[in-house]
Amino acid sequence: MTNEYVLILDFGGQYNQLIARRVRECSVYCEVKPYNKVSIDEIRRLSPKGIIFTGGPQSVYGENAPAVDRQIFELGIPILGICYGSQLMAHLLGGEVETCVTSEYGKTETCYDKDCVLFSTIKNMPEKAVSWMSHTDYISKLPEGFRVTAHTENCPCAAMANDEKKLYAVQFHPEVNHTQYGLDMLDSFLKNVCCCTGDWTMENYAEKAIRDIREKVGSGKVLLALSGGVDSSVLAALLSKAVGNQLTCIFVDHGFMRKNEGDEVEAAFKDWDINFIRVNAKDRFMDKLRGVSDPETKRKAIGEEFIRVFEAEAKKIGKVDFLAQGTIYPDVIESGAGDAAVIKSHHNVGGLPDYVDFKEIIEPLKMLFKDETRKLGQELGLSETLVWRQPFPGPGLAIRIIGEITDEKLEILQDADWIFREEIAKAGMDRDINQYFAVLTNNRSVGVMGDFRTYDYTLALRAVETTDFMTAEFSRIPYEVLAVCSSRIVNEVKNINRVVYDITTKPPATIEWE
Repeated sequence: MTNEYVLILDFGGQYNQLIARRVRECSVYCEVKPYNKVSIDEIRRLSPKGIIFTGGPQSVYGENAPAVDRQIFELGIPILGICYGSQLMAHLLGGEVETCVTSEYGKTETCYDKDCVLFSTIKNMPEKAVSWMSHTDYISKLPEGFRVTAHTENCPCAAMANDEKKLYAVQFHPEVNHTQYGLDMLDSFLKNVCCCTGDWTMENYAEKAIRDIREKVGSGKVLLALSGGVDSSVLAALLSKAVGNQLTCIFVDHGFMRKNEGDEVEAAFKDWDINFIRVNAKDRFMDKLRGVSDPETKRKAIGEEFIRVFEAEAKKIGKVDFLAQGTIYPDVIESGAGDAAVIKSHHNVGGLPDYVDFKEIIEPLKMLFKDETRKLGQELGLSETLVWRQPFPGPGLAIRIIGEITDEKLEILQDADWIFREEIAKAGMDRDINQYFAVLTNNRSVGVMGDFRTYDYTLALRAVETTDFMTAEFSRIPYEVLAVCSSRIVNEVKNINRVVYDITTKPPATIEWE
């Protein structure tokens, strides 16, 4: 392992990937692995600087409750247990876990022992602060050698520590923004307990990725699907530095781009020292989606057609060995891995067909979160315009049109979405909101325009703020801005007579509607 490495053992909790994001914010590389897929021998081989047990929905006493080999505590590796992970640590080491008399959920005032290493090095850390709780069980008896380092009104052991063995546990969730000083606590564990120096930077990652790509590709040729979005643009820059003119970038305009976006993408890359090919394939994709309403069917159809277009173009330019994709970590997570549930398949993950006519698919960004990808783009010298381009799903507007896709619906959504994005930029909110777009619903409602009755589509506006795209809050756009958007859309775009604003967080919703 080139970088300092922290292993996160996943017990199925809702915030598990967020833990990984927070660890990386502390400039420490980490990976999330299912608790039942990593043996003690494998952990020895990985030789992590530290281990983190995540939360999980089960009780340690439940049937088939997730657990690990008790030997893990004898490896001499610092361990931090979070929520279920803390209860599991107590249970395996001889403590006791019971059901709470009063369960704790949400923001909870917590009293901290300032002598504990997790808290003592935090500047201005108070003795009482808010933590985010989500538990029905609690540690009722500590294992031998442990002491209580935090408590709440209803939880006598909100944190515990065995300094000698470098074992720590917290009942709350330090990875969640609602926990005050939570990131500082994780940083303290990583730097002061695990002795990590924090060598995970995009500069180091870029150097290693370029070396790895050169070693893998050799003298072969690489084909990249260049959408003009952040992920594929960053990948284009990375591949360009790694293999130069061995790279051919194909921009497939499937017809589901935002208004004028196809021309903008072509213009953005016209001066680059790369082989750039634009393929106008709207008719092919529309044929595949005719009569299709189900979102998963749409995604898989688009994913397969992408591959077929690439294969056809590859044959025109000669032998191509590798297909490169801008898959990032949230794509992999949400498409399901191991025992995880599939939230939705991404066109560049779950949408791939069984047979692909390339030697191998390479995905150099697949362990990066979105903000890390942007930082990498800046490190590689990409323009601010490309680095901060609004996120856009591979299937494009095809999954922002509910129901069957038609040319009329595409035009309606392109015009409405353009107005929404223009007004957000005018309001100076385009950098504050991490993703914003319009969705054309399949609902029609009665309206009145002039003296005439209308029966037209409802348009939904969606805007979210997030650091990792794993969780998201809806953006509090001022009413006056929403009012201008609504007024312009219903007056300037035909066949829309009602505009609604989506105020749902992620979870329970996803950012995209389909």
